Amino acid sequence: MQERDNNLSAAVCSMRAEDADRLISSGDGDGALLYIYLLRRGAGPEAELCRALGWTAERLRAAAARLRSLGLVSGGTVPDGSGELPEYTAEDIVRRSREDADFRCILAEAERLLGHTLSTQETKTLFGVYDFVGLPTDVMLVLLHYCLDEARRRYGPGRVPNMKQIEREARRWGELEIMTLEQAEEYIRAQEHRHSAAMELRSVFGIRDRDYTVSERKYVESWLDMGFGAEAVELALDRTIANTGQLKWQYMNKILLSWHSKGLHTPEEIERGDSRRPSQVRGRASARDSGQSGELERVKKLYERVKNSGGQVN
Repeated sequence: MQERDNNLSAAVCSMRAEDADRLISSGDGDGALLYIYLLRRGAGPEAELCRALGWTAERLRAAAARLRSLGLVSGGTVPDGSGELPEYTAEDIVRRSREDADFRCILAEAERLLGHTLSTQETKTLFGVYDFVGLPTDVMLVLLHYCLDEARRRYGPGRVPNMKQIEREARRWGELEIMTLEQAEEYIRAQEHRHSAAMELRSVFGIRDRDYTVSERKYVESWLDMGFGAEAVELALDRTIANTGQLKWQYMNKILLSWHSKGLHTPEEIERGDSRRPSQVRGRASARDSGQSGELERVKKLYERVKNSGGQVN
């Protein structure tokens, strides 16, 4: 029987047995993979490591933190991700643009969509997003188109996003680990569904000839994210008006947060699980209406007495 060659590579990449034992004991696969990569390739920019490993920046930072806790890397070996984009000089951008065909493609598409040549600061921000957040090139291109569509939907035809808005959205995609075209398409579909649901809810609030204000939109989208539908929101609105006499967004938000904390999201769940059911609210409202009706009758009688006595009341 021919002896098998168990050598994995002619170039040997080795580690100390003590370090291997620490990694094995930790049971952390990401930490082990990052450690092997650092042994083989050495440290580099965060985005470079993310692209090489197919990770998001958050996943890289978690693995790096684990290696630091094990004493296997020093504080400066892997970027710690402070949250701020790195500082780049104009020379850095020119050099990297010359060397990196993917970034040249992203830069050209950004300028085409925004309709102008990017300023030095805009180019630094765009490169920082590309280099720091670490989204793949095809996902980054989809992101640019999505940001343009969102700006026009929110602010009207012809509007374009600024670079800070693009940066915020890119960070959100990074946090959500949107690293493939399929994930990007799924996210965009979900956002479109969310927008449609929010628009349908406008009729519940009597909003017809305008869009939501910024604060109103934040409330509505947070309720949709919690899993509430139109009927549950309308129940919360009824209770808000019954208790306060008007639409108060903050008061309504407290009601919905309370239901969410109890796991109550449908009208049926709310009816069964809320100790202050809508029927009780309606009962109190009816009693209040009855009291108001009695007060009206008393005033009418007083008026009749005043009229019949020539303006004198005993």
